[in-house]
Amino acid sequence: MNETHNTEMLAVSEEDGVFVVSFKQASIGGIGEVEKVAETLRGLIRDGDICDIVVDFSNVSFFSSQMLGLLVDIWRRIKDKGGTLLISGINPQLTRVFRITHLDKLFEFHENTEAALSALQRS
Repeated sequence: MNETHNTEMLAVSEEDGVFVVSFKQASIGGIGEVEKVAETLRGLIRDGDICDIVVDFSNVSFFSSQMLGLLVDIWRRIKDKGGTLLISGINPQLTRVFRITHLDKLFEFHENTEAALSALQRS
């Protein structure tokens, strides 16, 4: 994996043409934090044509509703370009939030980043 972008909140790397976005913080709650994440993710989509992204939540134990809204926005932008957004490493408590909001039907979840990358290679 090659490191392409690193902030205090996110690590972004690229593996076989797929961006892997990993959170470094356990909590993503503030509007300012979500805006920084949005800027990074939208930048990845804007820079390329077809874009596949794996968002790794393995270090995250809490995120705000604004983060859910951002994920839906990013999913739509990627889908419009013919790409895929996968979520990996999310804990059961956060998975419950996706179920409650019915977003579990929109997103594809994988146990870890390796499983998500493998799923993208098969498709």
